[in-house]
Amino acid sequence: MTKKLYYENPYLTNWTTTVTNIIKKDDFCLVTLEETAFYPEGGGQPSDSGKIDHIQVLDVYQEAGEVYHKLSHPPENRTVKCQIDWKLRYDHMQQHTGQHLLSAICIEEYDAHTSSFHLGQDTVSIDLSIPEFNADQLLHIEKQVNKAIYENREIRTYFVSKEQVSTLPLRKTPDVEGDEMRIVEIDGIDTSACAGTHVSRTGELGLMKLLKTEKSKGNTRVYFIFGGRALEDYQATHSVLTTLANKHSTNREGLIEKITKIETDNKQFQREIEELKGKLNQYLAQELIQSHNDSIISQSFDEKALKELQGIAKQINEASNQCVIFTSTLENKLLISHNGTLPIECGKLFKQELKNYNGKGGGNNTTAQAAFDKLEDMEAFKRFLEAKIKDSL
Repeated sequence: MTKKLYYENPYLTNWTTTVTNIIKKDDFCLVTLEETAFYPEGGGQPSDSGKIDHIQVLDVYQEAGEVYHKLSHPPENRTVKCQIDWKLRYDHMQQHTGQHLLSAICIEEYDAHTSSFHLGQDTVSIDLSIPEFNADQLLHIEKQVNKAIYENREIRTYFVSKEQVSTLPLRKTPDVEGDEMRIVEIDGIDTSACAGTHVSRTGELGLMKLLKTEKSKGNTRVYFIFGGRALEDYQATHSVLTTLANKHSTNREGLIEKITKIETDNKQFQREIEELKGKLNQYLAQELIQSHNDSIISQSFDEKALKELQGIAKQINEASNQCVIFTSTLENKLLISHNGTLPIECGKLFKQELKNYNGKGGGNNTTAQAAFDKLEDMEAFKRFLEAKIKDSL
């Protein structure tokens, strides 16, 4: 059975040990060691990474008390040097210990119990047994957690027998195999059963930041970061805010006012643009009516979307009995429309013929539209419609 060094000293990063077994698979192998500091995935915490004799450790997991290390190929020697990816390990220690502290504060302040914990590469979250938090409550939680960090409280890990468990103020008593249970205790704040790796004092957590919350099956999922992740997030946020503030000739505090003014101005500009587009489309509709003497107005547009073409067609239908066939090469979409005076059932015609031209769409008696993957299919369908309508009139 592997001796688990990560329980004795989670700060251990280098050691020499003996390979006890190698299980060869198709494109990888599983290696067991006499002693290991590589933490196997479990309890919401991902596995460690690092190297065994310069071979990258791809995964670590535990089965029946044995710890298996997944490698691309077996080491050449029986005695091997092992090295932990310390940056990854310490990040896991900060986030996992931080989760214990955050969960304890949420119980203490709002009787909100943790039902699940996720420690991912990009996000860390817990699900809490409360429908929602308001902004003031979240700010209070954040302040209380950071207060406990600044107090630099001691964090102890130790094993107890199952008989001793009943004497401890555990948040939750889990079902564990064996006769012993590992305890993680944050002095004066929390006592929990946990097999993960943790820092030795709360001061090592550095800083905690709540990121966001969302509803999850009647509970609240809280996203957060501690330590190095929180520092990196602050640095990135500061860089973005400084860049924006400089760009708009203001300071960080003045950004909200600047952006609000930009949004207000943009809404006004958009209204003016829409008014101008409407007038332009009125002129265009009149021009198309006057320039087409027959019963069909067929026109292709390179820079107009279907929504704008629908507006132009509507104005033509209100002023003329002509049938409109518009295509947008911008979106590869086709529109047919008339005011109901013509014996053409647009939707029925599309349903019967559109599939022959690899198009998708439909409509009613007076208007229909279709989308195409290929421009040539749209053009072919357009020519078919022109011929079909001319024959029916």
